Amino acid sequence: MISVTAKSRYAVVGMAELSRNAARPVPISVVAERRGIPVQFLEQLFSTLRRDGLLISQRGVKGGFRLARPAEEISVLDVVQALDGRIGDEESEAGGIWGDGVEALRRVFAEATIADVARREEAEESGSGMYFI
Repeated sequence: MISVTAKSRYAVVGMAELSRNAARPVPISVVAERRGIPVQFLEQLFSTLRRDGLLISQRGVKGGFRLARPAEEISVLDVVQALDGRIGDEESEAGGIWGDGVEALRRVFAEATIADVARREEAEESGSGMYFI
């Protein structure tokens, strides 16, 4: 079943926020405030992503979360599958059309990285009118 939940969307934008501050850990409260995500919800998401090796947490006064790998090496598919499981096994349903749709979704998510998401957001914020194909 195709299942991409809001958890994945929130996690991707939260990780994009971390990528903007890649040099140091970012407190989860800062990410939550900047992105308008409840802190407790983001804590649950980031905990799962940490267990899956996508985030690193650091305790203490200068603690917070940071990406476990460069943003260019973490795909949106990595994040979605960490939170929502494998996307779709419907290849034979509806004459294969579901399989085609699932494969297209997997391809788009696999090719897009957290760095790409951050760049797109920056382009939108600056109003630069960048186009992506």
